[in-house]
Amino acid sequence: MELPSIRNTFRRLTKKQLFRGYIFSLVGLTLAAGFYFGVPKLLTSEHTPVVKTLAELHALPITVPNERYGFALDTFQVFENQIRNGTFLGDILLKYNLDYPSIEKLVQNAKGVFDVRRFQAGKPYTVLTKDSTQRAEYFIYEPNAYEYIVFHLQDLKVEKIERQIDTEVHTATGRIPEGGSLWKTMSDQGLSAMLADRMEDALQWSLDFTRLQAGDEFKLVYEQNFIEGEEVGVGKVKAAYYKTGENEYYAIYYSDGEDNTGYYDLKGQPMKGSFLKAPVRASRISSYYNLNRLHPILKYRRPHLGTDYAAPYGTEIMAVGNGVVEQASYTKGNGNFVKIRHDKTYETQYLHMQSFAKGIRPGVHVQQGQVIGYVGSTGLATGPHVCFRFWKNGRQVDHLRLHLPQPEPIKGEDFDAFVKVREQQIKLLESVPYRTRDEIYKEKSEEGKTRRVKP
Repeated sequence: MELPSIRNTFRRLTKKQLFRGYIFSLVGLTLAAGFYFGVPKLLTSEHTPVVKTLAELHALPITVPNERYGFALDTFQVFENQIRNGTFLGDILLKYNLDYPSIEKLVQNAKGVFDVRRFQAGKPYTVLTKDSTQRAEYFIYEPNAYEYIVFHLQDLKVEKIERQIDTEVHTATGRIPEGGSLWKTMSDQGLSAMLADRMEDALQWSLDFTRLQAGDEFKLVYEQNFIEGEEVGVGKVKAAYYKTGENEYYAIYYSDGEDNTGYYDLKGQPMKGSFLKAPVRASRISSYYNLNRLHPILKYRRPHLGTDYAAPYGTEIMAVGNGVVEQASYTKGNGNFVKIRHDKTYETQYLHMQSFAKGIRPGVHVQQGQVIGYVGSTGLATGPHVCFRFWKNGRQVDHLRLHLPQPEPIKGEDFDAFVKVREQQIKLLESVPYRTRDEIYKEKSEEGKTRRVKP
């Protein structure tokens, strides 16, 4: 059978059929052309998946989550401020949509964790909320660098969180300049007042820091505390050395975990004596015990049966030994004064106070070093000072000339353990050279350890 020719076939097609065929052919050619010219482009490097090298990946910025107080702060609206004078917890929380019943319940739940009456002006706080129109989620208060208080505002719980403290052993050294003091010398070298206090704590039973001399030398081995890489204060002074004239004083911290704990001299004798050398830190003696002194106000000679320690108004006055308060009163001559009985033999008295410390009244037991009042000039006084008086068997005596009994030294196996600690600390002290202020500051700057110390 003869097949129909292509020409005859086209002749039998209508115009409409021919037009449809033309359109389909055109679409087919377009798709074919697109595939032919487009696929190679899809396969070129411009459109292939991007593969980064390790070096390129390492160069990419790393986003570190902003985490504080155990919360991812990026997920909250964060409000930071400081406590103002006269501000109470309720005043703050009302602004963040807490109602009075919830605030009252929160205060009750805080008992045993934190006393909400102890908010201090200037201390920072943070509020975390998801929606500023709704009740806030958390209120966080920082009373100091070592801890913070979290108030959970949804379930009304309160918790105290202690920050992790990292400790390093550091050393310090210095010489007292003409007209200088221990505090000023340390401050000039970038050391904290807290460290000066710690050194006085270690040597206060053997050295009167009100009678320092130019040229005196000191060395320290101490613990420096860090939180998140920042200095936050000092821990224990592990060893202290002080030289004044021909006299040398050592204080070595030792603890056997039981009875023998504190500072000892090189022979294992406790540094802690029955009484402190002075009732006031960072002061100077303005008048000594004198049986024939011209009174600065009355203008005639009369015995001065005490030792005057001049210090700024409000300076803390400490009990020089354990005892019971016999008097906390006022007289025209003595002003505000406190008298303490220590035992059957010794009594001490502290005159011209600005005010008494909280809780100081007759019958109260006090501990050595406890603050009992504050320096003032009440009574017959020309300026701020404390007149310190010392009784032995009912007679007032010059405490600077008094030889007091010493406690028992470390003995036996405990002494052998003490010697090991002593030798280790002495080695550290001897390795510390005396340096100028500029040398010390340069060294600290190079080590990256010159930081502001938080309160």
